[in-house]
Amino acid sequence: MKKRVLVVEDDSAVLEAVRLMLKDEFEVIVATNGIEAVRIYEAYKPDLVLMDIMLPTMDGVEATKEITKRDKNAKIVAVTAYATKRGKEILDAGAKEVVEKPFTRKKLLETVRKYAGS
Repeated sequence: MKKRVLVVEDDSAVLEAVRLMLKDEFEVIVATNGIEAVRIYEAYKPDLVLMDIMLPTMDGVEATKEITKRDKNAKIVAVTAYATKRGKEILDAGAKEVVEKPFTRKKLLETVRKYAGS
């Protein structure tokens, strides 16, 4: 059975690119804002969450705090263009690692395999 990855991203082009990079190896579910991310995490308990920071309704830092409050074993990796500005903040919120945008398919797959297994 494929490991399940929740991709939280409000940019539809980035979301689709990430989905395409992962779909052969992982079951990909998506959320486009922080509130949806928390709800979908609760419902599906994915093996890994790829969390953007800049999101509508609830940003990635807040969503990470909410998810880790509910599940202290949640594995969340931040995927963001704001790594230098807000990377420490999301790590403090409970993310395991920060992957900076733009990233390569190789880097993304390595990171996902590291935390979700394959």
